[in-house]
Amino acid sequence: MNILHLSAVTNWGGGENHIENLCSELSETNPEINNIVFCVKNGLFHKRLQKTNIKHIASPLAIKLDLRFAFGIGKACKSHHIDIIHIHDTTALQLAIIADKLFNIPPFVFSKKTSFEIKKRKKTLYKYNYPKIKKMLCVSNETQRVSEKAIVDHSKLSTIYHGTNLKNKSSKTPFNIREKYNIGKNKKIIGNIANHIRAKDLDTWVNMADRIINKENRTDFFFVQIGTFTERTAPLLERVKNLNLSNHMVFIGYTFKASNFIPQFDFAVMTSQSEGVPQFIYESMYHKIPVISTNVGGIPEIIKHNKNGLLADVHDDRTLAEHIINLSEDNDAQEKFVHTSYSTLIENFTTSKMAQNTVEIYKQILRNA
Repeated sequence: MNILHLSAVTNWGGGENHIENLCSELSETNPEINNIVFCVKNGLFHKRLQKTNIKHIASPLAIKLDLRFAFGIGKACKSHHIDIIHIHDTTALQLAIIADKLFNIPPFVFSKKTSFEIKKRKKTLYKYNYPKIKKMLCVSNETQRVSEKAIVDHSKLSTIYHGTNLKNKSSKTPFNIREKYNIGKNKKIIGNIANHIRAKDLDTWVNMADRIINKENRTDFFFVQIGTFTERTAPLLERVKNLNLSNHMVFIGYTFKASNFIPQFDFAVMTSQSEGVPQFIYESMYHKIPVISTNVGGIPEIIKHNKNGLLADVHDDRTLAEHIINLSEDNDAQEKFVHTSYSTLIENFTTSKMAQNTVEIYKQILRNA
């Protein structure tokens, strides 16, 4: 079985981590499946793949619908005798459709990794209901529920949680956060890993810190944010400066193997306004760091309020701040949350389970071809 994984994303995020985990797992458990990643040349994902053993092809993508990328897909399908094309983002889907019009390429699997609603525009609906898509793999039940509103054939929808890779865990980092940023031992580190995009709502992250530091006068907390900088970063840093939070917060930027820093956090906090299920939460559950998050997308399917973590409504910086302060003073709750989270993760949310569920989808498509 030859699978071509399409990614038209230039940076590195949870979606690209999913591709890497899937290919790595299948290389060990299903060596009869030949996985090839088709990605953007010189993007962060391409540079990361170059450090792995994952087969990959890189193509230029200067504009969103660069025909060179579409032609490259067609060429790769022919030269590598591809059986199924697994598409991992919407730009890649558009380019695959163009390639199909030109070359009549193999059937598609599309991974829906966010809980964004599919817009009811004619072109958008055509894209998501394209007949070559034989299965749409949703990252959570919430993502599947949202997708049902726009997908005509609901039998094409399946939920497969991505999970975390138990084989690549490490706490090895190039520096110690507490030492590098001179964070006192009496301060608890509140950590977040997220690229600076709209969905992650890092304005609420800053509002939450402002409430804790300036309004509650709790200077025994320090906020650490790791993730790729974007056009949203400069205004964010300006707000931090204006709120006099510069001595209480640091934005580290893109960091290779950022999840290795999680054991240095005291709490893992997400402020997202839209999500599938972030890898940061899975990784925090593995490293036994208590999770506090907004209750968006598939997160409430993983984190149950007051059972293995704490949840708040979107944009609710007040409740997030209260959760952090209250949990910091309740060691019993912390121990309960991390123990329950770890057990839940190992039983239900691993990349090994994700990979085997995906293989079954591949086999089903080929049987019905």
